[in-house]
Amino acid sequence: MKYVLLICDDETSSPSPAEIAADPAHRAYAAELERRGARRGGARLRPVADATTVRVRGGETLVSDGPFAETKDFIGGIDIIECADLDEAIELAARHPYALHGSIEVRPVWE
Repeated sequence: MKYVLLICDDETSSPSPAEIAADPAHRAYAAELERRGARRGGARLRPVADATTVRVRGGETLVSDGPFAETKDFIGGIDIIECADLDEAIELAARHPYALHGSIEVRPVWE
Protein backbone atom coordinates (compact mmCIF):
# COMPACT_ATOMS: atom_id res chain seq x y z
CA MET A 1 0.00 0.00 0.00
CA LYS A 2 1.20 3.52 -0.74
CA TYR A 3 1.51 6.18 1.93
CA VAL A 4 2.38 9.86 1.79
CA LEU A 5 4.58 11.19 4.57
CA LEU A 6 3.81 14.87 5.12
CA ILE A 7 7.00 16.30 6.56
CA CYS A 8 6.16 19.17 8.92
CA ASP A 9 8.55 21.52 10.65
CA ASP A 10 9.08 25.08 11.78
CA GLU A 11 10.14 26.76 8.57
CA THR A 12 12.31 29.33 10.34
CA SER A 13 14.91 26.70 11.23
CA SER A 14 14.75 24.63 8.07
CA PRO A 15 18.11 23.55 6.58
CA SER A 16 19.02 24.27 2.97
CA PRO A 17 18.79 21.52 0.32
CA ALA A 18 22.61 21.31 0.36
CA GLU A 19 22.64 20.85 4.15
CA ILE A 20 20.02 18.10 3.90
CA ALA A 21 21.99 16.34 1.16
CA ALA A 22 25.13 16.41 3.32
CA ASP A 23 23.43 15.39 6.58
CA PRO A 24 24.34 11.82 7.62
CA ALA A 25 20.89 11.28 9.20
CA HIS A 26 19.10 12.20 5.98
CA ARG A 27 21.51 10.08 3.95
CA ALA A 28 20.91 7.08 6.23
CA TYR A 29 17.13 7.54 5.97
CA ALA A 30 17.30 7.70 2.16
CA ALA A 31 19.53 4.60 2.11
CA GLU A 32 17.02 2.72 4.29
CA LEU A 33 14.16 3.58 1.92
CA GLU A 34 16.28 2.40 -1.03
CA ARG A 35 17.29 -0.80 0.77
CA ARG A 36 13.64 -1.65 1.39
CA GLY A 37 12.59 -0.61 -2.10
CA ALA A 38 9.98 1.60 -0.43
CA ARG A 39 10.65 4.99 -2.03
CA ARG A 40 8.12 5.91 -4.71
CA GLY A 41 8.74 9.63 -4.93
CA GLY A 42 8.85 12.81 -2.98
CA ALA A 43 9.69 16.47 -3.11
CA ARG A 44 10.82 19.32 -0.95
CA LEU A 45 8.46 22.27 -1.07
CA ARG A 46 9.38 25.91 -1.52
CA PRO A 47 8.86 28.16 1.54
CA VAL A 48 5.32 28.93 2.63
CA ALA A 49 5.89 32.56 1.62
CA ASP A 50 5.78 31.30 -1.98
CA ALA A 51 2.41 29.56 -1.49
CA THR A 52 -0.88 30.63 -3.04
CA THR A 53 -4.18 29.49 -1.56
CA VAL A 54 -7.24 29.09 -3.82
CA ARG A 55 -10.83 28.83 -2.58
CA VAL A 56 -14.12 28.98 -4.44
CA ARG A 57 -17.03 30.44 -2.46
CA GLY A 58 -20.39 31.19 -4.01
CA GLY A 59 -18.97 30.70 -7.49
CA GLU A 60 -16.21 33.25 -6.90
CA THR A 61 -12.55 32.24 -6.99
CA LEU A 62 -10.63 33.73 -4.08
CA VAL A 63 -6.85 33.77 -4.28
CA SER A 64 -4.57 34.75 -1.40
CA ASP A 65 -0.84 34.69 -0.79
CA GLY A 66 0.54 32.25 1.72
CA PRO A 67 -0.94 29.23 3.43
CA PHE A 68 -4.51 28.73 4.53
CA ALA A 69 -3.59 27.55 8.02
CA GLU A 70 -2.39 29.91 10.74
CA THR A 71 0.29 27.76 12.31
CA LYS A 72 4.01 27.71 13.06
CA ASP A 73 4.57 24.25 11.54
CA PHE A 74 4.22 23.88 7.80
CA ILE A 75 4.45 21.03 5.33
CA GLY A 76 7.95 21.36 3.98
CA GLY A 77 7.97 18.27 1.79
CA ILE A 78 6.52 14.88 1.07
CA ASP A 79 7.78 11.36 0.67
CA ILE A 80 5.73 8.73 -1.11
CA ILE A 81 6.49 5.24 0.13
CA GLU A 82 5.14 1.76 -0.45
CA CYS A 83 4.83 -0.52 2.55
CA ALA A 84 3.17 -3.76 3.51
CA ASP A 85 0.97 -2.02 6.08
CA LEU A 86 0.54 1.02 8.32
CA ASP A 87 2.91 -0.41 10.93
CA GLU A 88 5.78 -0.42 8.42
CA ALA A 89 4.87 3.11 7.25
CA ILE A 90 4.95 4.31 10.86
CA GLU A 91 8.30 2.61 11.39
CA LEU A 92 9.76 4.43 8.38
CA ALA A 93 8.19 7.74 9.42
CA ALA A 94 9.78 7.36 12.85
CA ARG A 95 13.18 6.97 11.17
CA HIS A 96 12.81 10.27 9.26
CA PRO A 97 15.21 12.88 10.69
CA TYR A 98 12.42 15.47 10.95
CA ALA A 99 10.51 13.24 13.34
CA LEU A 100 13.08 14.27 15.98
CA HIS A 101 12.10 17.97 15.98
CA GLY A 102 9.08 18.34 13.69
CA SER A 103 6.41 15.82 12.83
CA ILE A 104 5.59 13.32 10.11
CA GLU A 105 1.96 12.81 9.19
CA VAL A 106 1.33 9.40 7.59
CA ARG A 107 -1.58 9.17 5.16
CA PRO A 108 -2.65 6.20 3.06
CA VAL A 109 -3.17 6.89 -0.65
CA TRP A 110 -6.49 6.09 -2.30
CA GLU A 111 -5.77 3.50 -4.98
